[in-house]
Amino acid sequence: MTNHLHDKITTRHLERHAYVYVRQSTPQQVLHHRESQRHQYALVQRAIALGWPAPRVHVIDAALGPSGQESQRPGFQELGAAVSLGRVGLIVAYEASRLARNNTDWYTLLAIATVVGTLIADTEGVYDPCQDNDRLLLGLRGLRSAAELQVLRLRMDAGRQRQMTQGTYRQNLPTGLGRVESGQVVKDPDGQIQRTLELVFARFAALGSCHKGLRSLRDDGILLPWRQQAGFYAGQVRWRKPTQAVLSDMLHHPAYAGALVYGRRGLHPQRRPGQRRRGQRPIAEWPTMHPAVYPAYFSWEQFLANQARLADHASTFARRARGAPRQGQALLAGLVVCGRCGYQMRVVYKPQPRYACRALAASHGAATCLQADGARVDAAVVEAFFAALAPAELDLRQEVLAAQQAEHARLAQHYTDQVVRAEYEARLAQRQYQAVDPDHRLVAAELERRWELALQAVEEARQAAEQFTCQPPAPCIAPEIQAQLRDLGRTLPELWQQGHLTPEQKKALLRSRIRRVMIRRPFADTLEATVVWISGAVRALQVHPAVLRQSDVRNYDHFVERILH
Repeated sequence: MTNHLHDKITTRHLERHAYVYVRQSTPQQVLHHRESQRHQYALVQRAIALGWPAPRVHVIDAALGPSGQESQRPGFQELGAAVSLGRVGLIVAYEASRLARNNTDWYTLLAIATVVGTLIADTEGVYDPCQDNDRLLLGLRGLRSAAELQVLRLRMDAGRQRQMTQGTYRQNLPTGLGRVESGQVVKDPDGQIQRTLELVFARFAALGSCHKGLRSLRDDGILLPWRQQAGFYAGQVRWRKPTQAVLSDMLHHPAYAGALVYGRRGLHPQRRPGQRRRGQRPIAEWPTMHPAVYPAYFSWEQFLANQARLADHASTFARRARGAPRQGQALLAGLVVCGRCGYQMRVVYKPQPRYACRALAASHGAATCLQADGARVDAAVVEAFFAALAPAELDLRQEVLAAQQAEHARLAQHYTDQVVRAEYEARLAQRQYQAVDPDHRLVAAELERRWELALQAVEEARQAAEQFTCQPPAPCIAPEIQAQLRDLGRTLPELWQQGHLTPEQKKALLRSRIRRVMIRRPFADTLEATVVWISGAVRALQVHPAVLRQSDVRNYDHFVERILH
């Protein structure tokens, strides 16, 4: 039996349910484009007018907000499951593009609807995928929707690229930078935010490692500002404990160096088919970059140096990164390269420090390339380092003292700012409590609790500031050490031998002049260490490690022959 309102609707269709699919692509459309929602929800009346009773008409609106390009859409998955089970007699949507914006999902839905006999309707008519003409028309509509989406994307990308080329693109700014009504970008007017960011960047410059900077900020109890981009506190600056993700984002963001950059991230080259995995592009591959556009917290040269240091400290074997200097006794860890296969050599500390290359053994099952006595190689390289440094006339005493004083001043200012901010929050909570109607106890009780918490925060901030003030001053440099710092080039070996430097500091000094050390073993009793300096110069060294057998001595056969004759 056929529905009198439409010849394609049969009793078999009316015995099933009708589904109305409602979708909008972005949260902004959901909030501001309410007329589109009303039109789509009104499709319920169209399904009723086509003959379906109201109890059998269901609305799927779980897709309000997610883009049609996203693979995980619970609303569309629910619709597809219901159609596959044969429960759906009619699908109603505002237009074909509202169901799917990619051909894969659209043609999959059409194929299933053809098998189970589900009709598809929009504002213009009712279509039966089982009929060749209707299936062809629905397929063409899917192609048109996908093409329209591609054209829109190309137009938006072209407009954005023109703005980027002109340097007028209004990108999202990190915490510490803001945009006034005229569109000009300025530093955040909150002085504590500025000084905290300067403290973070100075701490990284002094320690040279993201992990060390994180631990240092944690030990000093420093909170980092973070501007919320979404949620209840959107647009507000929240102070929270430092994390690896927040600190890394600050150190990698070029806006802090005053640069407007677009295209820092792109699709990862090792992503799987269909995966939208994104990764950081090298600086040389950034498509658009305009330096000196924003007010900078540090120079662009310092930003490039920071990126090089972060990349050098990354423990990625494929990139042969040196890693951050640590407390191990092997001074050339991260610098030593195997002269046979070119891979970075690892440190083995048992029974004594030595450098070993097992890259080919791990990847191809080959024999170990090379093992070298760590102590003898370190001693030879350190001697060459002293020889290269001897001509330099350095006076670091004033720099060390100035760095200590600047760090102490930054921390003192940070604790002072914490007290000032806590006192402001307490006064604000007091005014809010005093402004409320006393008879409105539900609100008054909550505001009173917030006032008490603010007063507790003031007391805690004052105690932290007092504890910092009562801390003993940083140990002064001994007079004999100050005298040695005046001429570091000649006195560094003495400082080195006296134990005033930690292994971590020794490694940092070596890395300031040495880029790589390549080791080869041409003979069993000889190691060749080629030192590649930062300047590009090369120096070849010979090291004679201890041998376990006399037969390992070079020219051993000639030596035995001379004894016998």
